[in-house]
Amino acid sequence: MTAAPAIGSTTWVVADGYIPPGSTGPAPAMTSHDSVCLLNAGADGVVVEIVVYFTDREPIGPYVIEVPGRRAHHQRINDLRDPDVVPVGVDYSLVLTSTAPIVVQHTRLDSRQAANALMSTIAYPVS
Repeated sequence: MTAAPAIGSTTWVVADGYIPPGSTGPAPAMTSHDSVCLLNAGADGVVVEIVVYFTDREPIGPYVIEVPGRRAHHQRINDLRDPDVVPVGVDYSLVLTSTAPIVVQHTRLDSRQAANALMSTIAYPVS
């Protein structure tokens, strides 16, 4: 099977980040979280850097993620640790840059109540 041509952009923005501070249900499956889904349809691996911006403090990052060619990677924002943990219950935004075009989708699971809420949106492609 041949790889699809490189599709997507090399810079993406997620303006609405927020990790809900509570959860209902079994962990880790039902832990409230934000995630970014990264699709690299190209043949070669890419390096993705994520920088987190806040309303009242300096940005943190970059977080570095490698996505092999012809693969998807789902990254929970809750699981990012180096260079720092992204705080729970705090508004934030993300800027993702990659070494080749990728597609980025943002998803939030809010399980603070037994009636869970799931939202997903495509990130904003810049270039």
